[in-house]
Amino acid sequence: MSAYRRPSAVRPTLSRRGFLGMVGAAGAAVALGACGRDSTGQTAQLLPSRASLPKPYAVRLPIPPVKKPLRSDATTDYYEVVQKVADARILPGLRTPILGYDGIFPGPTLVSRSGRRIVVRHRNELPVPTVVHLHGGHTPASSDGYPIDLLLPSAGWSPGASHASTGHGAAMMTGDVAKGQRDYTYPLDQRAATLWYHDHRMDFTAPQVYRGLAGFHLVHDDEEAALPLPQGERDIPLMICDRAFEHDGSFRYPSLDRELRSTPGVDADFMEGVLGDVILVNGAPWPELEVDAARYRFRILNASNARRYQFALRTGDSTSVPFVQVGGDGGLLERSVELQSVVAAPAERFDVVVDFSGYRPGTVVTMTNQLGSGPTARVMRFRVTRKVRDDSRVPDRLSTIERLDPAKAVRTREWRFARGVINEGHKGWTINGKPFDPRRMDARPKLGDIEIWRFTADLHHPVHIHLDPFQVLRRGNHSPGDSESGWKDTVDLRPTETVEVAVRFTDYRGAFMLHCHNLEHEDMAMMASFATV
Repeated sequence: MSAYRRPSAVRPTLSRRGFLGMVGAAGAAVALGACGRDSTGQTAQLLPSRASLPKPYAVRLPIPPVKKPLRSDATTDYYEVVQKVADARILPGLRTPILGYDGIFPGPTLVSRSGRRIVVRHRNELPVPTVVHLHGGHTPASSDGYPIDLLLPSAGWSPGASHASTGHGAAMMTGDVAKGQRDYTYPLDQRAATLWYHDHRMDFTAPQVYRGLAGFHLVHDDEEAALPLPQGERDIPLMICDRAFEHDGSFRYPSLDRELRSTPGVDADFMEGVLGDVILVNGAPWPELEVDAARYRFRILNASNARRYQFALRTGDSTSVPFVQVGGDGGLLERSVELQSVVAAPAERFDVVVDFSGYRPGTVVTMTNQLGSGPTARVMRFRVTRKVRDDSRVPDRLSTIERLDPAKAVRTREWRFARGVINEGHKGWTINGKPFDPRRMDARPKLGDIEIWRFTADLHHPVHIHLDPFQVLRRGNHSPGDSESGWKDTVDLRPTETVEVAVRFTDYRGAFMLHCHNLEHEDMAMMASFATV
């Protein structure tokens, strides 16, 4: 397999009408109104809603539907997901146009078994190209979602004129292009873990994820199934993200290009990242979940473009309720960790157990965000409804994790995440002083080798590596905390901080990605490619 796919030109075919009306003022980069920072711990700017904010805890927590395969054989399950424009009911009395997998936000949840291959056929009935990335998936390069491997709309696509002077010049690049549909193949030869899939289109990941292109993919295995952790209706995924809304209920987002055709990026005031003032959990604003007096497993995903959270649980009398973390990005920890709060950067996952068994029916437990202020300090709440029998528990030991020995590392690579000039004097975000170029491979790690990758940051940058998870070795001069003791695929890099990780790539040769998962940073060139050899 070649180290990278050579870009080629896309021939204009047909422009889909009506997309401008769907996006409407939500994409305009003018008249943005009063903006400001939202508390601490963020590298991003607040974009307030123009719509009236809904009353918190007025709606039930929705659970994304589990997708059923179209067919199955001895080795493989086959799915089809249709990407399409739809209306969602998020704010009371208003409709929100979305770009949705199967026309819903979040998209349907895929549930798989480790080692059992699945093939997902995506059909693009949207007015824009897409790229699907299975975040956390151990996936061949051809199905990993390289950002120029576009899936074009089935009705045709005309990208319009390029405006390279305002971006980093790659908006018109294409790689392995398909029209209408593409099959993504996932061998899933990996541990049980909470994965998620989302759009990864070059230059336009941020607005397309913001408008709804994200969903869960849960992988199970025998080791996890043997544990007495909560399961069934007490194993609940929570996709948490922030959004802003226009008067008419549409998403408010400061794109430079309202039609998401050729000009990447956001208004200059928001190049650090976009924060909304409405917190959504599984697509609902500040919802409530009725729970039994029992243990629950919550798979927390920060699916925000840029917002960091510090989640905490409190009863009505302000008593702290602990989280018991049992897993992270790459699956189970070796041992559980009790936490009074969980700090989650974009794309990180925290698999936690919350014990409601000691609370009387009627007790309310609220999940707060200690990095928020005003409406963004609230997330959701739980209401205990009844006493039940509960045989679940969190065992002392959860798993055995192979440790990557840094003494066996064959090399150390430096990756510096910082502001920079990305094209003709235009400011953006760079890695090692360079903007992303999908034709350039910045590293060529050999399959099976252990390497140390050292990340340094100017501001907050959640760093994500494709293909294989890694292990955090050090934060500055300190060892990582117990919460980061397992396999990770995204690490929360803080201002002026240096983080060292050990990584080993296996199985698949080809071009993969390293990038900041602040999606505005990603779209403004903070990505790098590496080729496994």
